[in-house]
Amino acid sequence: MKKIRVLIVEDSKVIREFLEYIIGQDPRLEIAAAVGSAEEALRILHRVSPDVISMDIRLPGMNGFEATQRIMTERPTPIVVVSASVECVDLQITMNALRAGALTVLEKPAGTTSADYKALAERLCTQLAIMSQVKVVRRYGAVKPAARVEQPPVPHTGVGYQMLGVVSSTGGPGALVQLLGGLGADFPFPIALVQHITSSFLEGFASWLQNSCPFSVVIVKDRVVPAPGTVYLATRDRHLLATPDHLQVGAGDPVCAQRPSGTVLLESMANAFGGHAMGIVLTGMGEDGAEGLLNLHNRGGYTIAEHESTAVVYGMPAEAVRLGGVSECLPLPAIAPRILELAASRKAAA
Repeated sequence: MKKIRVLIVEDSKVIREFLEYIIGQDPRLEIAAAVGSAEEALRILHRVSPDVISMDIRLPGMNGFEATQRIMTERPTPIVVVSASVECVDLQITMNALRAGALTVLEKPAGTTSADYKALAERLCTQLAIMSQVKVVRRYGAVKPAARVEQPPVPHTGVGYQMLGVVSSTGGPGALVQLLGGLGADFPFPIALVQHITSSFLEGFASWLQNSCPFSVVIVKDRVVPAPGTVYLATRDRHLLATPDHLQVGAGDPVCAQRPSGTVLLESMANAFGGHAMGIVLTGMGEDGAEGLLNLHNRGGYTIAEHESTAVVYGMPAEAVRLGGVSECLPLPAIAPRILELAASRKAAA
């Protein structure tokens, strides 16, 4: 079997050699090259033709965000951000790299004596192998417009919506900025969000999202009464659950290997609100959210999956479509306008 070629971009010689050791132990992977700067990576990119890139964020000269931008315009390649820092500045760079086209962010494995070493090393190698299969696209130039999707009539039930649930994973940060920006600050009901991200980066993601969209972003740690104009995320390693009058977190088992799980959130919304809720499953690898979207759909809620034409990874949306739990499948730019149309129609009919 052909091995997956990994380009390591890491300025610390010690850490670079450590990553080489970890990746070299995995029979699926091989080192295409290991360099200490983004500039050097760009110089050799076409020559070494990596299948996936392990990208540090804090680099001499060009940082990881700028490097991601350049790579995604010059030779689009799957990028996994590997960062040791959860400091504010580095987290902002990390999240902007995800928005620019990097696929996911992982913690750097600590030394081999660390209790977390084996798990972090295995996760790094597995994510590099998985992400190498993602077909990334160039991030500049003319974008072919998605085909127009005929939309069904807006349902008129006389009762307004009470909550929007959104689930996203690989490729999610960029999609979320576009979706939330399109909804606008006057969006009339709360938004509950599950975005799959390494737990140590949660606070940085929440801060970055708040600075990138017109909503306040709250991490739910116990229970909270949801309000319009606010996006709610679960605290680390907890499910986000909706009840008729509040949001809370729970420590149930992972679902689809995720905690928080989008399926858990959407199923709780189906139970709490039935047809008075909307659910969206955006780009992502795997199946999380699909069963929950089906449950919400069956209870009369309005459900949308991102169309294959715009999804970075058409995994979770495809599963939702396959299960029959989708009211509409729309390209990303069409989702916010449709949600606003539905919300306005329900409000007028109420």
